[in-house]
Amino acid sequence: MRTSTLLHSTLAVLVLLASAVAAAQDGAESVRVKQDVLWGHMEDAIRAIAQQTDAVVGVAVVDLTDQRSFYMNADAVYPAASTIKLAVLGELYSQDERGAGAKLSDLYTVNSKDCVGTEGVMQVMTPGVTRLTNRDLASLVVTLSDNSAANVLIDRVGMDNVNAWLARFGLKETRLRRHMLDLDAARSGRENTATPRELATLLSALYEGRVFKKRTTDEFFRMLSVEKSSYIPRLLPSDLTIANKRGNLDGVRNDAGIVFVPDRPFAIVVMTTFARDELGAEQSIARIAQAAWSYFDRVGKSLPLGRIVR
Repeated sequence: MRTSTLLHSTLAVLVLLASAVAAAQDGAESVRVKQDVLWGHMEDAIRAIAQQTDAVVGVAVVDLTDQRSFYMNADAVYPAASTIKLAVLGELYSQDERGAGAKLSDLYTVNSKDCVGTEGVMQVMTPGVTRLTNRDLASLVVTLSDNSAANVLIDRVGMDNVNAWLARFGLKETRLRRHMLDLDAARSGRENTATPRELATLLSALYEGRVFKKRTTDEFFRMLSVEKSSYIPRLLPSDLTIANKRGNLDGVRNDAGIVFVPDRPFAIVVMTTFARDELGAEQSIARIAQAAWSYFDRVGKSLPLGRIVR
């Protein structure tokens, strides 16, 4: 009799547990269905913006919470412009963390032979007198996209090392092949290249801590998050933390970064080429970032059924 009672009690508990699991699964499925609708709205909005842009547009958006992703023309190879500097900075921080090669604290004395182009600030620094650390040079690369500073860092960390660093993450098309503003190299086909998917893969790996230790990761993102002129943040709330690097060339406008939406961060890469209307391409990147942010912002601050609790 006791055995029968115990058996019935055990079965009752199992039934209750099964019911609870089923209810939880149903609830999760219901939430997912609602999020699918919002995600679809985001995809439609991005495609519409790209369609209205006179350039060739490639997009990668990755939800860093559940890894859901959206890709459009994301495996096409684009001129990387200054987004390739993410890789140069990555190898610099990698060498510093390993204690092998260049260090962030290494000093550099400004040399007029290193100055290229008209943008940046190294051209107005006193040659032979002004001294900067590699960390200072990295800051110039991020805040002003200083090409002279980028070239100094390329020589210090080694172009081959930068490409080997990229290869470690399985990236095949994202490559550094020339110094900044080396037009002869570009004309000969040695262009710096990337794809939206590969840059998003790199950003995701950085965020997930698969590239650096936590301390280095935090410092790397802090450097990339300083306020600067770029496209992803243009239409987004000013209090958002956004770690990104833009890139410009004639006919090319790019931006790649992580938008740290509270409780729902995401990686986004938008690359455009063959742009006749370059200002329009810049605005399209901003609008695409805004369309993506609209999804992540709503999901991040909402309860499962969609109610927003501020």
